Amino acid sequence: MTARWSWFNITSVVLGFAFLYLPIVLLVIFSFNESRLVTVWAGFSTKWYGALFQNKGILDAAWVTVRVALISATVATVLGTLAAVTLVRHTRFRGRTLFTGMVYAPLVMPEVITGLSLLLLFVSINFARGFWTVTLAHITFSLCFVAVVVQSRLVSFDRSLEEAAQDLGCTPFQAFVKVTLPVIFPAVISGWMLAFTLSLDDLVIASFTSGPGATTLPMKIYSQVRLGVTPEINAVCTILIAIVTTGVIIATILNKRRAMLDGRPAGS
Repeated sequence: MTARWSWFNITSVVLGFAFLYLPIVLLVIFSFNESRLVTVWAGFSTKWYGALFQNKGILDAAWVTVRVALISATVATVLGTLAAVTLVRHTRFRGRTLFTGMVYAPLVMPEVITGLSLLLLFVSINFARGFWTVTLAHITFSLCFVAVVVQSRLVSFDRSLEEAAQDLGCTPFQAFVKVTLPVIFPAVISGWMLAFTLSLDDLVIASFTSGPGATTLPMKIYSQVRLGVTPEINAVCTILIAIVTTGVIIATILNKRRAMLDGRPAGS
């Protein structure tokens, strides 16, 4: 049965998408503005991108952000996958309720509370705040997101495949690596990308746990925006939008190709 679109539905969709994406479009357009006044169009120019790549403060913050995101996403993916396997495969063990609550707590915990509690932890153990404290903090809050994504895939996994591999001589570890991991690998990659994106986007927790020489790009952007939006900030945000968009397009293409190889509709 074909859905019928009314004028009310069309108007609602148009207004909704305009509310979401029109500010982003304007940001991208004004990143190519000749004028330093971000609200006055004075002609097309790419000079602010050149100025951006000469801004050592922003480049250093971007490098810190990328390193933190790569390390925290990788570690969180490993730990989150192991947590998901534990929750799905071992339904009865002492302390499972506590373990489940600890894994999922960052999902519902306000970022301010998480950041403050981590700050108090690092201060109490006399751990100097810097790059590694930000990385540990990002691992802490992104691990639970990976666990949720991987767990949803493990729930529908047919364990008879592992049992067949073990009957053929594989150890439990070999069966997991050779059979289970390839099947759940798309979920693992999705969890990694989600953790990477969350790390790139974080401002609150990084503000609590950062130290000298560990200023992330969101912190740098926020500190500069408080003094006024500049075309360089628009250029930075445009580059971030381009990176995220490219990642989404690549992931969509890979998903479609995988679906075609599996002989099933994409997204099913």
